[in-house]
Amino acid sequence: MRSLPNPVSTSPTQCQETTGGSMTISCGFFSHVPNLHSFSLNKAFTKVLASTQITISPKDSVLTLPNWRDSPNNPNPSARSKEARQTEEFYNLEHKVAKGQKPDVIKATQLMYDLCKSDKLKKAIRVMEMVIHSGIIPDAASCTFLVNNLCKRGNVGHAMQFVEKMEEFGLPTSSTTYNSLVRGLCMQGNLNQCLQFIERLIEKGLVPNAFTYSSLLETAYKERGADEAMKLLDEIIAKGGMPNLVSYNVLLTGLCKEGRIHDAIRLFRELPSKGYSPNVVSYNILLRNLCYEGRWEEANELLAEMDGEERTPSAITYNILISSLALHGRTEHALQVLDEMTKGAAHKPTTATYNPIIARLAKEGMVEMVVKCLDQMLYRHVMPNDGTYSAIAVLCEEGGKKVKEAFTIIKTLGKKRSASTHEFYKGVLASLTRKGNTYAAFQLLYEMTKDGFTPDSHTYSSLIRGLCVEGMLNEALEIFQLLEENRYKPVVDNFNALVLGFCKCGRTDLALEVFEMIVEKGYLPNETTYTILVEGIVHEGEKDLAADVLKELYGRGVVRLNTLERLVMQYDLELEGLNV
Repeated sequence: MRSLPNPVSTSPTQCQETTGGSMTISCGFFSHVPNLHSFSLNKAFTKVLASTQITISPKDSVLTLPNWRDSPNNPNPSARSKEARQTEEFYNLEHKVAKGQKPDVIKATQLMYDLCKSDKLKKAIRVMEMVIHSGIIPDAASCTFLVNNLCKRGNVGHAMQFVEKMEEFGLPTSSTTYNSLVRGLCMQGNLNQCLQFIERLIEKGLVPNAFTYSSLLETAYKERGADEAMKLLDEIIAKGGMPNLVSYNVLLTGLCKEGRIHDAIRLFRELPSKGYSPNVVSYNILLRNLCYEGRWEEANELLAEMDGEERTPSAITYNILISSLALHGRTEHALQVLDEMTKGAAHKPTTATYNPIIARLAKEGMVEMVVKCLDQMLYRHVMPNDGTYSAIAVLCEEGGKKVKEAFTIIKTLGKKRSASTHEFYKGVLASLTRKGNTYAAFQLLYEMTKDGFTPDSHTYSSLIRGLCVEGMLNEALEIFQLLEENRYKPVVDNFNALVLGFCKCGRTDLALEVFEMIVEKGYLPNETTYTILVEGIVHEGEKDLAADVLKELYGRGVVRLNTLERLVMQYDLELEGLNV
């Protein structure tokens, strides 16, 4: 592999920070929303509940309301028929068991799999409970699958309850099932609970596997630091645990994230004495940090060692080198590494390879080189993604002529895609806002409109979400003023984007005021609106209030059972007096 450049002095990238004070709302549609300092969530949700009496009629049942995340022009009848089939099978199984009949274990297990894939975990648990209560022993693989799905979605408490029920009925449990629970606890970041559970596991005579130890060590360094994680590894080994190289790679990552590259290198060099030979992942962890710090000489020393089967440079190795070189302005050398990568058949470049080079070329205003790089990218059948459009949008930082050139490049890319120009432009703007490049999105939107593009509700929602993500709540509100001035009537999707944006910024109080404005203006909130607000209250730490409101909304028919079950499972809500 080609060596890296000699060390050079580079100035760090300057980052702009914006600070904002209290919000002052002065735009047309929301001109009378107060500045909120002592807002009562309880009072606000009283208004939410009251609104269901005046905005939702039987013919506007939530069963027919659109989801703002889906395109209204792209219905999915197959998904609805699948949902109906699963519901029918579930209730048929429930009816059969209630009559004392034993379920078909193969069909019941398949139903559980289908329900998990459809994110209906409450029903999936219920299916397995009915099987167990019928005296049938389900296979360990299906139980582990259910536990895994519950843990991956953050429902570790329900997973533990299910395992406890298995133990209560004397059903066989395996190390794999318990290891899934440990990893689930690690995902929640509760190290103490993880350690306590592992002690219980060992007492049962079950041995955690190496991947479980790796999850535990990752949680340890994130929660308590790399030193504590290394102490924990020593304790694991002293108690007879058998970690593997993955566990040590986790420690290398933890040390590097703390900026302790020297300690990471020392541990790396000690691995052979511990019985482990570093692999390409180990090398990549160190290379990433050395290269991004511009420590080329040390990086070259590591590269020179990467010549064995387990240490052969991977596509990730090349991407690390290319992206770090581009970051430090060593674009010519990055292109040389790219050329070396593409000469062989072993590694194929991806957008992760090209995007950093394009972004750097754009930053330096080298438009022709940007176009040349994109042409090479397309020639190699690498399709642009969100990161590519964001890289091109770096040209917009200079404003003026460069914005027009960025638009010309994007327009040319659009002509090579199968989608219509309108859909392509809409997708580009949405991708930019997702990547936090909302200002560039507005700059390009101006050029797009001159080219005949007419923004639709989806585009406005994307821009609103982008502004909220970047903390520009006043500007998001001003979008509605512009819509009014241009005689465009906002749709509920636009309001949902605003409500969601406020909730994600920790301003659920303001989101509730916006909700009140929606109702006062005669707009119909849909199920998504109510769901966003309930989730916002959960994230404010008011789970009991969220549960009460969710229960009331379900009782009034504006939230479906599937939605209620998902929220209950996801946030571990307790709904008293309601059997779900």
